[in-house]
Amino acid sequence: MSLVDTVKNAFVPIHREGYPFIAAFGAATLFLGYFSSILFWVGLILTAWCVYFFRDPERVTPVDDRLVVSPADGIISAVGPAVPPRELGLGNIEMTRISVFMNVFSCHVNRAPVRGRISKIEHRPGKFLNAELDKASTENERNGLVIDSPNGTVAAVQIAGLVARRIVCWAEAGGSIAIGERFGLIRFGSRVDVFLPLAATPRVAVGQTAVGGETVLAEFGGVAGTPLVRIS
Repeated sequence: MSLVDTVKNAFVPIHREGYPFIAAFGAATLFLGYFSSILFWVGLILTAWCVYFFRDPERVTPVDDRLVVSPADGIISAVGPAVPPRELGLGNIEMTRISVFMNVFSCHVNRAPVRGRISKIEHRPGKFLNAELDKASTENERNGLVIDSPNGTVAAVQIAGLVARRIVCWAEAGGSIAIGERFGLIRFGSRVDVFLPLAATPRVAVGQTAVGGETVLAEFGGVAGTPLVRIS
């Protein structure tokens, strides 16, 4: 491995969605620094945080159709039965919902919890309540993906939070998606809900830390075998 490759691998990639924000924070820092050294250092710290926020690290995702992986980095804030949002067209029957709450220090790149075909993508405007609240699932602005997986219909819902005001989704309805594949991003603190068929067995508990694309949230068909892995 060359020295250039070594240096390159030492840095976590930054997602392109963050470039305009990082540039704006950097420009503001230089402007404020012209008037005050204290403001310059404050701006520099905020710019460093902005760079950190938009990090997009590589993840090693288990490839096993029986497994459901976390769509985001964060804390498991809810595990239990819930009716999915109406706009997803999944009916009024309860599914197993697992929620992952992301704070402003979490990596906010979202990844597919399972592989399959994206049958529907639906965005709904709404409020900007604290994403940790249970009612945020139905009242906050959100964007939902419905995935037809080998084990049935699975939904991943990006939910805006108290600070988050922008949901980005670059996946397209009708296309295929791989487990752990990047599909979107939410800016500045939010939550992702995963709705699963009741046949799925949760493998996480409230309060547990999840790593997007790596942590197994649930599994189908009993104990999963030793999976292959892919680097996404």
